[in-house]
Amino acid sequence: MSMMAGIQGQILEVTVVGCQKLKDTEWFSRQDPYVVIEYSSTRHRTRTCTDGGKNAVFQEKFMFTLLEGLRDIKVAVWNSNTLSTDDFIGNATIQLQKVLSQGYDDCTWTLQTKTGRFAGEVRLILHYAGAKKQNYGSAPSAPYAPQVPQYSAPPSASPYSPAPYSGPSLYPQVQQYPQPSGYPPASAYPPQPSAYPPPSTSAYPPVPSAYPPPPPSSAYPPPPYPPQPSYYPQGPYSGQYPPPPY
Repeated sequence: MSMMAGIQGQILEVTVVGCQKLKDTEWFSRQDPYVVIEYSSTRHRTRTCTDGGKNAVFQEKFMFTLLEGLRDIKVAVWNSNTLSTDDFIGNATIQLQKVLSQGYDDCTWTLQTKTGRFAGEVRLILHYAGAKKQNYGSAPSAPYAPQVPQYSAPPSASPYSPAPYSGPSLYPQVQQYPQPSGYPPASAYPPQPSAYPPPSTSAYPPVPSAYPPPPPSSAYPPPPYPPQPSYYPQGPYSGQYPPPPY
């Protein structure tokens, strides 16, 4: 028996989680996207995500009655306009093989424009309870929020985690030599005597000069040069002032 046999009249639960990276059809404002899901003659529409722009969140769930031989659903995303016709953003065809065989499918599908260009992504969560009757394992009910794994204790280290590499290095190693404590390094030989006497390090007392010092000046201040003339006329008698009477 086929693993997907007997779907006639069974219920398929579809949750529209949201859209992302949508093509923007507005020039001056943020677009208002909504999603339309169609299966056979049944069609459901989400609410309009006002000002959702390129990333819209819906979290809405719909029910479809399955038909034998019809194993895909169609999804289309539109931009809602108030004064004009709604703008088509993109669509996709969702295959149901996985959810009909495993009972659960949570995937993101790519949207395309009418010319086949990328128009964004839509995330749907599909749940098919009929898979339990065919012993394919139970499937969880469709959540309304992204699933976050819960841990009662920190996860242990994986036995497949690589151990620290202890073999030879994959890259050439540069040989390291011990560095001396000072520079220049100490010589292993005794120091050689210098060919010249070491310079004197003391500048005091001064070395006496081999020449006598110059004689001190005889008078201070020195007489003017050339000699200045006398302001008094020379008399007949020298060496006495005032001169004796005649």
